[in-house]
Amino acid sequence: MKRIILLAVLVVAFFLMPSYSYPSYPGGVHLSLIDGDVKIYMEDTAEWVDAEINMPLKEGDRIWVPGECKAELRLNDGSSLRLTGDSSLDILRIEERSFRFFLDTGRAYVNFRGLNSTLLQLDTPLSSTRVYEMAIYRVDAPAESYTDISVDRGVVYAETKVGSMRVREGYTLSIRGDDYADLYPMEPSDEWYHWNKERDRALYERQYSTRYLPDELSLYSYDFDRYGRWIYVRDYGYVWRPSVVISAGWAPYRHGRWIWIGGDFIWVSYEPWGWVPYHYGRWIFNISIGWCWVPPARGAVYWGPGFVGWVYTPEYIAWVPLAPGEIYYGYGYYGPHSVNITNVNIANIKIKKVYKNVYVNNAVTVVEKDSFTKGKHKTIYVKDNPFLKDRISIGRPQIKMVRERTHPAMSQIHGMKKPSSKIKDIVVDELKKEHPLVNTKIYSVMSPGSSIKEMPIKREKVIAQVERRMQKRDKQDFPMEKEKVLLERKSSKPFLSQKEADPVNEKVVKTGLGREVKEHGLGLKKETEGHSKNKVSGEKEIVSPHPENFEHREIYSPNDRRTKLQNERKMRVSNERQLIEKRESMQNPIQKRLKTEKLGQVRF
Repeated sequence: MKRIILLAVLVVAFFLMPSYSYPSYPGGVHLSLIDGDVKIYMEDTAEWVDAEINMPLKEGDRIWVPGECKAELRLNDGSSLRLTGDSSLDILRIEERSFRFFLDTGRAYVNFRGLNSTLLQLDTPLSSTRVYEMAIYRVDAPAESYTDISVDRGVVYAETKVGSMRVREGYTLSIRGDDYADLYPMEPSDEWYHWNKERDRALYERQYSTRYLPDELSLYSYDFDRYGRWIYVRDYGYVWRPSVVISAGWAPYRHGRWIWIGGDFIWVSYEPWGWVPYHYGRWIFNISIGWCWVPPARGAVYWGPGFVGWVYTPEYIAWVPLAPGEIYYGYGYYGPHSVNITNVNIANIKIKKVYKNVYVNNAVTVVEKDSFTKGKHKTIYVKDNPFLKDRISIGRPQIKMVRERTHPAMSQIHGMKKPSSKIKDIVVDELKKEHPLVNTKIYSVMSPGSSIKEMPIKREKVIAQVERRMQKRDKQDFPMEKEKVLLERKSSKPFLSQKEADPVNEKVVKTGLGREVKEHGLGLKKETEGHSKNKVSGEKEIVSPHPENFEHREIYSPNDRRTKLQNERKMRVSNERQLIEKRESMQNPIQKRLKTEKLGQVRF
């Protein structure tokens, strides 16, 4: 019994405890789109640097997106988080299946794919949002006292200091301060929303490359479809060949540079498609088609900092892309055909077999050691192949880290592009304590260690929307009110109201010139010159385009007109019958009988 109680206590403590168990890894989040002068504050160096595409991000980094600039973050589960409008976003936690961000200010758009039981938590100074399944939503926090959460698809669990609620698709939760929250239907979308929908359509619509990629990478099909093609190669199956190359001497892992992030060298490619092919799978060279990327096998998809073999000497540093099946030596486990050398004496490891791509012309990249340490990567020419001449190194270069190598690019931040001093002074560790990552729905983020309670909601905006709709409907019910006033001004007689009209709600107006118009409700139909067909009698009538003649009009009901026409027709039939009877009196009996039968066919 004591064991059962102890186990229950441990389970409850596990769910109540903020999540700190998994280490952060750079492959969890990266920059996939940059539009404008976007900046990143790197925790390792405590300085602002230029953001670059395919740059991996880690815990403690901060993104600044000034003005109309845009930035997109891609998560390793395929989800997207986009920013614009003077947005500042802190990355608080990156785990294998959990992500936590803090939006200090600005606008964020989230397309959460909800794969593999992942969790995304996005907090603001006033609120916390969590999504566990596929959802699309926006968070607007232009000021500390103002946050709007609009859900376009799925369900978002929102929380403030006073409580929590489940925001459904098609609704906006508006938060003003700590004690006010209003829930109402989403308002019309803006340009930012439409831009995101177009981006979603391009990224997530089913692409051609999904048939060749493992399921874990299928969400990146857009890059493969746009920048290359798939070709079948013996021994490897379908491989991908990039169709856009930088130069004739192009080779993998050349157009970019190595950056020291999180205690390791990570390859940052300058090519727009350069995230998946350089951090998953391997490369081969085919004589007929050139360099090709071989995707990893299904179920064996592991991210890596850059799958290359190394040679480093006091004068230069060289690397070559690894082919499928070749061993990668790294500081961590990066899937099959990799060796973790974190706690291994690399002096005892000897590579006996030379890498396959070493023999490919121009496959090996060689740079000066000094330029490598400064992140410049000045390529040099060496007479002999380093991998055939020197001893192949085990793992990344063992060189001292310098300031330049930790920065993608250094630049000054000027004018309106600067983040405010308040954003600069934010301490990420304090944010982590104030807003811990909570995996379960029933426990609070804003009050760690306690259960959530229902959020009190006001309906002020809903009432205002209903009133606006009623006013709009009233205007639609009386569209001819303006025409009524104009006619009253031109005529000495008042225009008939709806109550004054007959139940049929339709009148024929006869002008002094013998012309007619039809009147419906409170106004006249658009008048046209010429003839039109009367709906009641089927006869043609003349429509007057001259409303100034309406002061001489006579108004009578269509019912009276119908009765008059019927009486006139009966009178004509009666006269014809009398004429027939008169003729019959002058004919013989046989002719009289035939005429009588014919007369019986006359319809009344």
